[in-house]
Amino acid sequence: MQNNTSLSIVQMNDSHAYFDLHQELFWQGGEAVYRPVGGYARIAATVKRIRAEHPGKVLFCDCGDTFHGTYPAVKTAGEAMVPVVNALGLDAMTAHWEFAFNPAVFKQLADKLNYPMLALNIYDKATSRLIYPPYAVKEVAGLRIGLIGAASNIIDKTMPPSFSEGVEFTLGRDELPKIIDVLRTQEKADLIVFISHLGFAQDMKLLSEVSGVDVCLSGHTHNRLYQPVVQGKTLIIQSGCHGSFLGHLQLEMQGSQIVSYRHELLEMEAAIPPDAQVEDIVHNALAPFKEELSRVVGTAATALHRAAALETTMDNFLLQVLLHSTGAQLAFSNGWRYGAPIIPGDITLNDLYNIIPMNPPVSTVEITGKELLAMLEENLERTFSCDAYAQMGGYVKRCLGLNVYFKIENPKGHRIQKLFIGNDEVNPDKYYTAAYVTLQGVPKKFGRNRKDHPQRVIDAMQMYLNSHGPLHAELRGTFLAV
Repeated sequence: MQNNTSLSIVQMNDSHAYFDLHQELFWQGGEAVYRPVGGYARIAATVKRIRAEHPGKVLFCDCGDTFHGTYPAVKTAGEAMVPVVNALGLDAMTAHWEFAFNPAVFKQLADKLNYPMLALNIYDKATSRLIYPPYAVKEVAGLRIGLIGAASNIIDKTMPPSFSEGVEFTLGRDELPKIIDVLRTQEKADLIVFISHLGFAQDMKLLSEVSGVDVCLSGHTHNRLYQPVVQGKTLIIQSGCHGSFLGHLQLEMQGSQIVSYRHELLEMEAAIPPDAQVEDIVHNALAPFKEELSRVVGTAATALHRAAALETTMDNFLLQVLLHSTGAQLAFSNGWRYGAPIIPGDITLNDLYNIIPMNPPVSTVEITGKELLAMLEENLERTFSCDAYAQMGGYVKRCLGLNVYFKIENPKGHRIQKLFIGNDEVNPDKYYTAAYVTLQGVPKKFGRNRKDHPQRVIDAMQMYLNSHGPLHAELRGTFLAV
């Protein structure tokens, strides 16, 4: 009989360049509570502790959304993150928002990493060749472990065109079985770990169709899975966002078989003593921006967060700013999931950049009622489609100036029951003025007379806070599921 082998797999996903402590939302009974968590120095300390407890038996992987999401990361086009992640001792990663700097810039960043960037589903348009290796093999605890990466597949479908310049993305459904076969037959892998940024629902469907993956490290949708989900013979975990958590999956292996497992979702509590080396690296990365970002720019009376699918206080603040700065009837932004909460009290410039680190211009467009209905139906399908592969990331589009009454369970194109602008039902033939940020707010195919205003959104937010203090941004029932 073979002796059992133990293996610890540590997962980081969707940390969004949150270098240090930040507020995080936790549900407690019927209310939200907030406490400071996270930071890469606490992540490093936790991984070191796990490695000390399980010497030579730890695999540490990152599911992406790592190089983008805060001002220092965006301002340096991801460069500020390189020494941080290289100090963590990662074994592999995949990607999503990393492509915001454009594919060529991200390739330069990836070449500086001391671990592989893996993606079975990113192709050069000109040559149809894979840009990154689809897999790597690591030997840990006497096991040959096949690591397969799948980057987000929505980058060339829903995100700004610059994100996918010269490249194209597939789901990876056709590629995955072939790579599993290579790992099993040629590489003699004992265990196959799928490092995915497709999203939890997509991973569940994909792994119901493709067998042979032992562990799926899922990212993108910011789920806090307190227990692994089992799909067929595959264990799936996902570990929140903002680096507020790590997933720790402990396996007992007999040969190539998982005979038992234990899992913890580890909160990166403020009380965790930070790793000194990584703390110094983080300090150096943040130092050029610290004075500017710590400047107080307003006061919040409302707790601002983004952790809800239909409407959030953080986005209502952003949309109030758009309406105020343009005088438009409607305001739209994307249903972004990232953005650490802001608790009542002082608002700093850093908080504003956490809401929308790209700092795009404020834009306006004229859009008909018929186009509004089509745009919102498209967005609801991309959020709630019964086909997981048709879900395109993010929450419901953030809106102000209208009220949508809809049925989540209805089929594509038939969810909206009633749409009101103010107290009037929308007129399909009438044009309405709408303010928005980024093409994800109002896609290019909708509307006429688009205009980018000179003012960028961070400046608009500061001006709004100067005249609206303390800030109130309560929920308004913009989207109501009926």
